[in-house]
Amino acid sequence: MTTVRLRLLILALAPLVLLMPLLLLLGMTRWTGDYDKVLAANVQSDLRIAEQYLSQLMTRTGEELTGVAESLAFDVALEGDVPEPQFLDAKRRELGLDFLYYLPSGASDGVGSRWPVIDAARRGRAETAIDIFPPEVLAALPGDLETRARIDLIETTAAVPTERQVEDRGMVVHAASPVRLPDHEGVLVGGILLNGNLGFIDAINALVYLNPVTGGTRQGTATLFLDDVRISTNVRLFEDVRALGTRVSASVRQAVLDEGQTWLDRAFVVNDWYISGYLPLTDSFGQRVGMLYVGMLEAPFAQAKRDAYLWMMAAFAAVMLLSAPVFLWMAKGIFAPLERMTLTMRRVGRGNLAARIGPVGARDEIGQVAGHLDDLLDQVQDRDLKLRAWAEELEDRVDTRTAELREANAKLEQTFRQLVMSEKLAAIGEITAGVAHEINNPMAVIQGNVDVIRMELGAEAGRVETELTLIDRQVMRMEAIVGKLLKFAQPSEYSDCAETVALAPVVEDSLMLVDHALSKGAIEVQTDLPELPLVAIDAGEMQQVSINLILNAAQAMSGRGHLWLSLAEEMREGVAGVALTVRDSGPGIAEEALGSLFDPFFTTRRGEGTGLGLSISQSIVQGAGGIITAGNAPEGGAVFTVWLPVA
Repeated sequence: MTTVRLRLLILALAPLVLLMPLLLLLGMTRWTGDYDKVLAANVQSDLRIAEQYLSQLMTRTGEELTGVAESLAFDVALEGDVPEPQFLDAKRRELGLDFLYYLPSGASDGVGSRWPVIDAARRGRAETAIDIFPPEVLAALPGDLETRARIDLIETTAAVPTERQVEDRGMVVHAASPVRLPDHEGVLVGGILLNGNLGFIDAINALVYLNPVTGGTRQGTATLFLDDVRISTNVRLFEDVRALGTRVSASVRQAVLDEGQTWLDRAFVVNDWYISGYLPLTDSFGQRVGMLYVGMLEAPFAQAKRDAYLWMMAAFAAVMLLSAPVFLWMAKGIFAPLERMTLTMRRVGRGNLAARIGPVGARDEIGQVAGHLDDLLDQVQDRDLKLRAWAEELEDRVDTRTAELREANAKLEQTFRQLVMSEKLAAIGEITAGVAHEINNPMAVIQGNVDVIRMELGAEAGRVETELTLIDRQVMRMEAIVGKLLKFAQPSEYSDCAETVALAPVVEDSLMLVDHALSKGAIEVQTDLPELPLVAIDAGEMQQVSINLILNAAQAMSGRGHLWLSLAEEMREGVAGVALTVRDSGPGIAEEALGSLFDPFFTTRRGEGTGLGLSISQSIVQGAGGIITAGNAPEGGAVFTVWLPVA
């Protein structure tokens, strides 16, 4: 059996054991989601810094190129329509460009005339953009740019399948500025090749991940993509080998290059998972040609989350380990009195009514309960002593009453046997009446034929007079027998109907006669038997009717229920009379049985009765000029009414 101590411990610790882990789980889930959102926001911020650096580089390149195009030194360096090569080379190195050349107005060298930035410069507006130079354009430019731009592709897991082996195109910061000098007009074109430009990407990485407080850098990476190929990155394949030529995964490529979205999520980068941000890059034609990437290694943040989970679980376990002993120590004041109460009640249950709890040292509700329980035990012990004394007295009374009941039972048994015999005789009388009726008809025929024989024979009848006389005597004997049978079958026709009785005493006597049947069960009898005018019926026959109705009601209730007997004056067809009503709380009478209740031998209890009781009762009542009816009460149960005219 589960003890109170264990149940109280479970009740107290259940919130901690069940609710706290759930709250911790919800809290950690919410914290993890917020933590991931902070990381994503941080990566987004880093991506904006990298984007701004690239924008500033492009802006600075365009402004510096414009400054050269509008400078007096450039005007001086122009000889005819071509500037001095030494001047352009010096300015290229000074500005950190990979190529710089001049296109006079109207000139077309087949290299730059098709670029939108050059077209804009020809129209008088300086322009800078990112463009992708094919290998033939790179080869036409000085500085061996074609070789520098070439990057071998490395097979990368999860990338879009390709048959290409090398990336020979170049991503260029392409700038063009108009030249509007007094004697010269044209376009000054310059640019920076970004393929393999590690200084450019390291500058982005240092700018994005530099800690402004300590001067150190966070663990992060930056990459520039041409299409889906890494052309400049600080992501490492090995310790000293950068992952140039590796490609981005197909899912990132589709989201960024194909759909133009900015990617802010975790992504697998070369050989590890990073919290990544990818920004699509467009060229001067408005086409998406690459991506700018920044990302932080996910492992430190995942470890931080795991450490937080472990710390919370350890804290929860520590709380649980400390809570159980502290709770048991604090609850000792509850457990001890309850255990004393349990022990005391067990001793009382074994029969030791003198067992008591005694002082428990507590003034709270438990102490009050213990005191009340001792008071109750005192009362129980006192009442037990009184009950024992009453029991002894009751036993003496029971012995005396038992002797009286034995005598009464003997009388009741005798009465019951008489009642059974009466019912059997009534049944036999019903059958006898039918038999007597059938015998009367052939006897009348026999007597008539004897008389005809005497008339036909006349004087000759003397020869058979002895035989005819014998027939007369036997016919008379049979008539006497039939008369006796009819008197037995229908005693009311031969009884003294002039006898007048009061129904109340008859009904009361009937109740006394059937008390043995009523007392066997739990039938509660209620009577309303006032003194009313006398009626003309034989007292014994009326008693037989009353007993029959009472016993039928008791049997219908199966020995348990309520029985109501009442007498009342009632007028029927202008004739004053007295009605006896017998109502029970049984199941009532079935509708299909109402029309056959008073038929001889009809019974609803097959094998338990003859079915003649109600038929005999009806014969008796009708012989006295009365009426007996049956029906169902609105509140349930059967109702029988015996109406007899006033004498």
